[in-house]
Amino acid sequence: MENLDVVVLRKLHEWRAAGLRAMLVTVVRTWGSSPRPVGSIMALNELGSVVGSVSGGCIEDDLIDRHTRAYAQDADSARHAHSMPSGPPSLIKYGISADEAHRFGLPCGGTLELLLEFDPEPAALRDLLTRLEAGQLVQRTVRLTDGQVSLLQADAPTELSLDADHLSNTFGPEYRMLLIGAGQLTEYLATMALFSGFAVTVCDPREEYRGAWSVAGARLVSDMPDDVVRDFKPDRRSCVVALTHDPKLDDLALLEALDSEAFYVGGIGSRRNNEARRARLIEHFDQTEASLTRLRGPIGIYIGSKTPPEIAVSVMAEILAVKNGVTLPRDMAVAQAKNERDTPHHAPDDLVCGLPSRQA
Repeated sequence: MENLDVVVLRKLHEWRAAGLRAMLVTVVRTWGSSPRPVGSIMALNELGSVVGSVSGGCIEDDLIDRHTRAYAQDADSARHAHSMPSGPPSLIKYGISADEAHRFGLPCGGTLELLLEFDPEPAALRDLLTRLEAGQLVQRTVRLTDGQVSLLQADAPTELSLDADHLSNTFGPEYRMLLIGAGQLTEYLATMALFSGFAVTVCDPREEYRGAWSVAGARLVSDMPDDVVRDFKPDRRSCVVALTHDPKLDDLALLEALDSEAFYVGGIGSRRNNEARRARLIEHFDQTEASLTRLRGPIGIYIGSKTPPEIAVSVMAEILAVKNGVTLPRDMAVAQAKNERDTPHHAPDDLVCGLPSRQA
């Protein structure tokens, strides 16, 4: 599944290029609880079609009612129906009163402010999409007096900013995930990554595993993992996860990934397996404890998972937390939780280390 921002922008460009009137809606401020974060976007055309979201649906319905002909019931009402405004961007707030919060399905006390851009220029939208498709991180700035748009390549993601004159929002290429190994766990993790908006590449030189691969939408390659990591060129919007349990495949790939800007690098395995991996990398590949600081393992958060789909949920949750800049409590780390859990009445998972049916 594509990055949601790209989906919205592409559909908006399609509408505008076809001559339809449309607007781009951006969440620019929130107070209290809010259904969607600052920077979220949606697009709406004059016929009432919507892509993306800024709430749970009620605000979208109100925008359709205010700005399109979609709710006109007959010819007479159509003549008097609201039509898409034109002119410079405008700001609108929802949820200021308790009644509005209830009406629009906002959490108690929630308020959000939206910027409405009317009839964005197709050429500027196409330019933005071209840059994003080329892998650029782009800062889009809108002049509030007239809606004029400027695009600049950005060096790093930044928070949305709004002042009296301009709105600036950063759009980036989709997040990418490289998975080493095409086993059953990988199928579940790849599926979750796809519906979370990641572009997924799976690498496995073993023909018997590639032959059983069945996840549509994930790119499957057969080269050696370390070569694939180099060609993948992980950046700050990339993660690399080794899932084969085979040191010949996992170790070199992880070393290459640690030498990149990937925001997440981790390998499957029990506590004992991960300790053995770190010892190998230090002994045979001149690594140090400091150079392995970014290497995650055991990967995932502790949810007591036993089966491949449960382990995939655990790993995906940790990846999303790191992506979103959330610091997880220490007792949610797999190793920490299992160390505290182990008592004379609990056999350590190290006794069955390497089995894919145990949490990473």
